[in-house]
Amino acid sequence: MMSDAFSRNELIGLVVRLTLVSAVTFLSIKWLMNQVDPTNKNKKKAKKRAQEQLRRLAGSGNTPLSIDKLTDYEMMIAAHLVHPHDISVTWEDIAGLQSLIQELRETVILPIQRKELFADSQLTQAPKGVLLHGPPGCGKTLIAKATAKEAGTRFINLDVSILTDKWYGESQKLAAAVFTLAVKLQPCIIFIDEIDSFLRMRNSTDHEATAMMKAQFMSFWDGLSTDSSCTVIIMGATNRPQDLDRAILRRMPATFHIPMPNAQQRLQILQLILENEPVSNDVNLDTISRSTDGFSGSDLHELCRNGSVYRVRDFMRNSQNGAEGPSTNVNDSEDEFHDALRPITMDDLVKSLKKMKESKLHFNWLFRILIKILPVRSNQNEHVKRNIAVNRRKRFIGHHNVHRWIRNTTRLRNNRHLIKCLFMYDIKERSLPMGNRSRKSTTTTKIRN
Repeated sequence: MMSDAFSRNELIGLVVRLTLVSAVTFLSIKWLMNQVDPTNKNKKKAKKRAQEQLRRLAGSGNTPLSIDKLTDYEMMIAAHLVHPHDISVTWEDIAGLQSLIQELRETVILPIQRKELFADSQLTQAPKGVLLHGPPGCGKTLIAKATAKEAGTRFINLDVSILTDKWYGESQKLAAAVFTLAVKLQPCIIFIDEIDSFLRMRNSTDHEATAMMKAQFMSFWDGLSTDSSCTVIIMGATNRPQDLDRAILRRMPATFHIPMPNAQQRLQILQLILENEPVSNDVNLDTISRSTDGFSGSDLHELCRNGSVYRVRDFMRNSQNGAEGPSTNVNDSEDEFHDALRPITMDDLVKSLKKMKESKLHFNWLFRILIKILPVRSNQNEHVKRNIAVNRRKRFIGHHNVHRWIRNTTRLRNNRHLIKCLFMYDIKERSLPMGNRSRKSTTTTKIRN
């Protein structure tokens, strides 16, 4: 009897010891994995930021969302919520795109803000996707910011880098969390800048994890399990719409092209940029707008900024020559600085325009050279690539010796040497008459040296 009781006690003690050892081992391994995980700190920061953003959105009149109802993956995505008060861009800060803004308001924003007006029709519902495409610097991101400011909805500025994870299957869970969170926050707009880098055209060379993440993203966006009544809009911006997958373009029916501004639009942009700046009476913005053909809105802003810098340089030059004496009071010195600065003159803008045109001309020359010697797109077969490369190089340079030199030099890692040699060859060829450009020219030997 004693032996039986003793054995029972031993068995209970063994079970207790095994339970304690298992619990300690589990907690130790979990703590060790958290310490080894390099993204652990980022996850904690993302969780704190998500809690702060959700509290701010709940305090601004939106329907509050309990943080306890969100998963860890949704908390990672919620860290990228944008509060409308944090954005300073409005529709008034965008010039030259009034017709596009009006169409965007009627197509995207109005069905969200006045949903009751479109409840009886399926054709007037808000689109599932909006694509803004056009050349760089024409205002695509500005329109997205103004939309987030004026729409009055929850806005997620999705950083695609957070969807990638080193653990297998985590990227798919994060991609699914984007839409599960947006459904809980609806109406919601998800903005993806440079969407072509994430949802580009699929091919057989894609990595398995990337292909599965794209498939998961598209399935939740508009798939079999997608609720047609939820108001979740994907807004993307890109300057390479031809690289987007066809399935992505099908899910973005509302497409807005933002072209390079014409003369009238450039005039409106210049007036908006210089609205609160001290400008001299001799400045003729109409002349500047007609002289800036091919300039984007970003280029025009840089032109005005350079023109404003010239007056600061003149002030500094005059102050160094003793024209302005130093002041001991900081406030007085700031007032004197602003008072002493002359307004922006026409000469400043013309000088800035010449500088930018020279820079653009030099860049275009280098681009034309590189595009003729760099390999063509990788999705073409080898036969087509070889023929296109040969034709490009034959049109570029007819000399067989120089052609052989370019083929050998392109294998070098130092591209600066290649550009320098091409520049020397181009200058030499421009200086020779047409009759002296023979195949036995010694230009190749000089370039190699």
